Amino acid sequence: MSIIQQHTSASLSDAWRTIDIDALEEDSSVNFDTSTLYPPQPEITEAEVRGLAGQVRQLLRGGDTEGALRGCLDMPVYNGTDAAKDAHLQTITEVLQSIKASEMTPLLNRIYGSEGGSEALDVLVKYLYKGMATGSGAPKSPSRLTPQPSPGFSQVGGRPGVNEPAMGAMSVLLSWHEKVVEVAGLGSIVRCMSDFRRV
Repeated sequence: MSIIQQHTSASLSDAWRTIDIDALEEDSSVNFDTSTLYPPQPEITEAEVRGLAGQVRQLLRGGDTEGALRGCLDMPVYNGTDAAKDAHLQTITEVLQSIKASEMTPLLNRIYGSEGGSEALDVLVKYLYKGMATGSGAPKSPSRLTPQPSPGFSQVGGRPGVNEPAMGAMSVLLSWHEKVVEVAGLGSIVRCMSDFRRV
């Protein structure tokens, strides 16, 4: 009789799978509070975000696009309601859309070269990804999808003209992403992805 035949289903146990190995490792995050890695983030209300949006619009009317962008990036909404986070994303998108393509790289170089510039561009990357993830350029609901007949294959897409503003916003976000990576390097993407604080 072989060893395999000697074991029955009752004698083969899966108890070893229930051991929490992380609890046994002293350097594991289970054994210390991860909130101590970063200072606590203040809760930002929607009213504060709306107030900042008003100040940012004044700076934009005055022609200070760098000040407007810097003002948005200096106050990321890590701890707040979804409405406050969405309002701040909308403000940042509005600022990004108001800056000409020829001004993007010089503006990013000035921000990156200033004190705290690397962190500001990391925050910008977070908002760029959030803007892309919220569906800018993609239909929000299946009801907007309409089949479009074409010879040889079926194509599903939005009706012409329905998503043009959203496509414009997505194009702006992608352009900014390209310029930020040129200025700050791929490290900004890595820091954005590895940071547990979400905007």
